[in-house]
Amino acid sequence: GKVYKGTLKDKQKVAIKKSIEVDKHMKKEFTDEVIIQSAMRHKNIVMLLGCCLELDVPLLVYEFVARGSLYDALFKRTDRILVGTRLRIAVGSAEGLTYMHSAGESTIRHGDVKSANILLDEKFTPKVSDFGTSKLLARGKDEMTELVIGDMSYIDPVYMEQGIVTQKSDVYT
Repeated sequence: GKVYKGTLKDKQKVAIKKSIEVDKHMKKEFTDEVIIQSAMRHKNIVMLLGCCLELDVPLLVYEFVARGSLYDALFKRTDRILVGTRLRIAVGSAEGLTYMHSAGESTIRHGDVKSANILLDEKFTPKVSDFGTSKLLARGKDEMTELVIGDMSYIDPVYMEQGIVTQKSDVYT
């Protein structure tokens, strides 16, 4: 979907994700994203603030992350990110994924971890985002899927060949 910048009445800046296609699959994907994200509270995971799923075009409202994606910071900007900051981004991203993989009675497999889905705030704190392909699973369970979704250049070969989403799939990407 498309993402828009907005401002709430209290002057808080937000990012509003709007679906482009309006079909049952897309609506279910948005609903799944709400269910998965509403359970997560971690400094390295973008926070879902609200949603509106009743519309024909569902909306998700997230905290605004000022510096955009890690991909943009690495490949589209002229200013360089220092090695120490890069290391902090890598560690923070890993901490966010660790939380997803181990928090609570269920575990979350992101399924599409890549630099474009790691957002950076004004202090370069990384925040894992874009949970459209994520899976909520019982702890210790893997999921078999017939439809492999995500950026093919980042996908775990086992997931691509066998359709099995595991914790290792996220680590691979």
